[in-house]
Amino acid sequence: MPFSKSHLPPGEQPLVVATLLHFRRQVPWMYGLLIINAVALAYTHTGLAPRLLSHAIPAMMVLLIGWRMFRWLMPPTPDMLTEAGAQRAIRKATWLGSFFAVAFVAWALSLGSYGGPYEQGHVVVFVGTTVLGCLFCLTHLPGAATAVGILVSLPLVAYCLTSGNSVFVAVGINVALVTIVFLVILKDAHKVFQGLVTSRNALIAERQQAQRLSDENRQLAHTDPLTSLPNRRFFFKALETLLLARQHDTSGAVAPFCVGVLDLDRFKAINDTYGHVYGDRLLEAIGRRLSLRAGGAVTIARLGGDEFGVLFDGPPEQAEPTIAALCAAIHAPVAIDGMEVTLGCSAGIAVYPDAGTTAHALFDRSDYALYHVKAHHRGGCAVFSPEQEALIRVEQRVEAALQVACLERELEVHYQPIFDTRSMAISSVEALARWKSPTLGEIAPATFIAAAERMGIINRVTLILFERALEGLAALPDPIALSFNLSAQDIMSPATMREIVRMIVATNIAPRRIVFEVTETSLVTDMATAREALQRLRSFGVRTALDDFGTGYSSLCSLHELPLDILKVDRTFVSGMATGPGRSMVSAIRNLAQSLSLECTMEGIETETQLIEISLAGYRYAQGFLLGRPMPIDALLMTMREHALQLPEATLLGMRGAA
Repeated sequence: MPFSKSHLPPGEQPLVVATLLHFRRQVPWMYGLLIINAVALAYTHTGLAPRLLSHAIPAMMVLLIGWRMFRWLMPPTPDMLTEAGAQRAIRKATWLGSFFAVAFVAWALSLGSYGGPYEQGHVVVFVGTTVLGCLFCLTHLPGAATAVGILVSLPLVAYCLTSGNSVFVAVGINVALVTIVFLVILKDAHKVFQGLVTSRNALIAERQQAQRLSDENRQLAHTDPLTSLPNRRFFFKALETLLLARQHDTSGAVAPFCVGVLDLDRFKAINDTYGHVYGDRLLEAIGRRLSLRAGGAVTIARLGGDEFGVLFDGPPEQAEPTIAALCAAIHAPVAIDGMEVTLGCSAGIAVYPDAGTTAHALFDRSDYALYHVKAHHRGGCAVFSPEQEALIRVEQRVEAALQVACLERELEVHYQPIFDTRSMAISSVEALARWKSPTLGEIAPATFIAAAERMGIINRVTLILFERALEGLAALPDPIALSFNLSAQDIMSPATMREIVRMIVATNIAPRRIVFEVTETSLVTDMATAREALQRLRSFGVRTALDDFGTGYSSLCSLHELPLDILKVDRTFVSGMATGPGRSMVSAIRNLAQSLSLECTMEGIETETQLIEISLAGYRYAQGFLLGRPMPIDALLMTMREHALQLPEATLLGMRGAA
């Protein structure tokens, strides 16, 4: 058999190549048969025939056949594995086979005149067995088999018929008939072989096509169609693979890696302003930038929307600068249709195993770090810290307490007065949520409101608080208005908005006394829906206010698009009034609000100097600890009485009774 097999895949072998490769397995046996038979015939005629016939000629033929057998035993050349090369090799084998057939028959029959009947019988046996053996070995070359069969059988039959020996005559006829039968059978066998090779090639081709389709489908299943980056499924599969590799690492040293989450800043506003097609093209451009920076230790995937995931399989100290570089790449201007757009990017990072040892824990920690960055340092990049872990544990305890809380009994509303700086009289109050848990005690409003939003119960909390706020508003004199905060989930919930309107109608309170406050961050999820919801509220008669103005990233866009009545300026501007630029900024905001016919309220007044400054800047309404802290309704009524405000008689009687 050949020393090595073909390296050509079976499904890529043309029929002629497959024929040659199968023939290669049999041709050494054929040459081996010729050598053995030739040596045996030469041995039986040694001393009877001339040495030329008994030694010299068979020795040369054995050497020549041995060389050919050695060549067939060598690995196939690359040329043989081509269709043209295989055809050349088959033609050469056919011609050489014919030559060897003629040479061996001529040599064998030339020995027939030497020796007795046994030696002559050996000649007939040699030719007969040789031709039959060669026909078997030439199964895959029917042309060569036919040539050898004719070139060997005809001289043998002629020799036997002319020998005058009836046994030889019978043997010659028998060999001729057997050769014919063999050739017919070999022809049919070769047709079957051709059919098998063709079927096998077709089957392998189908399997390869199916494998290619499977690979393509697998690639598509793990690729984001818009950005061509890996998708969320691939990201978490790669994360699980990293975790398994660390868990099965027996070296003893735990190699850390990092999980990062990137979130685009200002993308929602751009998408809403210019349309989804423009937004998709923007994401495509961002995806191309990120893909150029992926590879090696960095894996980047699009998780959905404008959120991207990063796996950094390297030292933690290199993760933050690496991911910060990704954010910087995103921040570079993007040119689309002749317009340049600049996006921001915030990132949170969690380190294995410090932040967690499961995919869920690591992703949640990186997402929490992102949330912390967006809330306190938008556009930055931060690693999840032990301090944030403590905050998470607090949030988990708050969520657990909320699940078993009796909100109708435990939730309260406190009221912080808003003053008219001209008369220093209370013009309105802001309703602020308070929750005292039986197990945890007083919980900061921002903490339990955020927990309620995560748990999906914020709408219920809002309705309970609004009902309490309406009860407090009913105890206040008519000129005083009530400001109430709505979350993004409240605005996006038609059922909640309908219930709020129903509650107002049921109290017979004039809608103009109610102001609903919204923040810019609560509007960015769906500006169109928020605008429609606020417009419906205004058409009912209530007023709307934009709270914490200046902390969002699309303030001017919000002022232009939203139906607003009041602008509440964030407290951060008050602290900056000690400088000239700070005072100029406060005055500019006031002028902007006045040009848009908006009332303006300054939040966070804590000193008399600040109160004087904003009054000089033209702010009519102010709110802050200097003027009044949040308080229950009874304390508020007492404060109002101390300010000698004219209260309804029923309210005064109720206050005296409470005292």
